[in-house]
Amino acid sequence: MKSRIALSFSLAALWMQGALAQATESAVGEQVYKAVCMACHDSGVAHAPKFGDAKDWAPLIAEGQSVLTGHAWVGVRAMPARGGSTELSLNDFAKAVAYMARNAGGDWKDPDPVTMKKIIREADKRLVKTIKEQQSMQRELHKQAR
Repeated sequence: MKSRIALSFSLAALWMQGALAQATESAVGEQVYKAVCMACHDSGVAHAPKFGDAKDWAPLIAEGQSVLTGHAWVGVRAMPARGGSTELSLNDFAKAVAYMARNAGGDWKDPDPVTMKKIIREADKRLVKTIKEQQSMQRELHKQAR
């Protein structure tokens, strides 16, 4: 009987540690959302998907965590790079995106090291594309200046 009680307490303690760790990680995403993302995603300004709106977020969630996060980090549509916060780390930014996706029906977890590498690759691809587009615009501008 004592071993069953001890096992029950051990399992409860492990569950609570896991729940606490998840809550702590999610807290970072929520804090970043409130400090940076909420300005646009609360009201939907400039067509930003509204926080908690499953319909707005569904096509973005379908893109996948690494694609959406990497593209948003670089800047996409009316959204500025890093959500407009130059001090924001990619890791904290990624947690905020995961937090928003979870609150709109996605099952995204805060990114682990493997997911972060995928996000970095996507962001890099997006940057390369953006740089090439800007270089093309610069060449066109120089032609017109002649």
